[in-house]
Amino acid sequence: MKRQSIQIFEERKVRTVWDEEKEEWYFSVIDVVAVLTDSIAPTAYWRKLKQRLKQEGNQTVTNCHGLKLKAADGKMRITDVVDTQQLFRLIQSIPSPKAEPFKLWIAEVAKQRIDQMEDPELSIAQAIHDYRVLGYSENWINQRIRSIEVRKSLTDEWRRGGISEGVQFANLTDIITYQWSGKNTKEYKQYKGLKKKNLRDNMTNIELALNTLAEASATELSKEKSPKGFNENAKIARQGGDVAKAAREKLESQLGKSVISSAKASDYLLQQNDLGEIKSLEKDTDI
Repeated sequence: MKRQSIQIFEERKVRTVWDEEKEEWYFSVIDVVAVLTDSIAPTAYWRKLKQRLKQEGNQTVTNCHGLKLKAADGKMRITDVVDTQQLFRLIQSIPSPKAEPFKLWIAEVAKQRIDQMEDPELSIAQAIHDYRVLGYSENWINQRIRSIEVRKSLTDEWRRGGISEGVQFANLTDIITYQWSGKNTKEYKQYKGLKKKNLRDNMTNIELALNTLAEASATELSKEKSPKGFNENAKIARQGGDVAKAAREKLESQLGKSVISSAKASDYLLQQNDLGEIKSLEKDTDI
């Protein structure tokens, strides 16, 4: 999962992305160039610098990733990003009196994430902040944080039952998801029009609540029955999914419609003009 955030260096914003799988920061090249050069046209500056570095044979920096980041106009645009190693190479290529302070700032950013990994409360606080900045409602954020806690308990149970991370985790997740929703993870993402984005981050409140119920039920059943191996854990996964399926069907019978929605996050996030309220809320908290 990749999580976007805004880091501040000398009151200048630097868009960053944390890749949880690789445990690596990625930094927006344009934002870094803007900070180091004070250029009024950082995009043009980077275009020329990139061309020069290619001519010099510097593939480390020029072979950078392209990720969609939120631009100043609020739209998601493909932006060149670099990892920490590439960033240090980039800094060496830009003559700037801010180079050394910026290096210290990078080290501090990295330290903050390490601290969060060691202290779950700090990580949760960062997640709440990031979701608020993206525009999620407080109710959705509360559910999402609970779902993260439930998911962690479930994966702990899977490890205890001899399940390996990776393919087996994904298969068990598919079983739970299919059991309560009628779709496996891939089908669910396709239904919402998602590609690489996280499915849970694009669930509605009801979908997220049902998915959390399914995983919480599977966790409690696992604790009670202590399954061993994939087959026994798969049976527990189906039973956990069945609990949420029953709740879903009862709710749908009352609503007269399906609660499985094709809506994704961008369809129901707060509008841009509501973000001022979020920022005011953040000032009143320790987040």
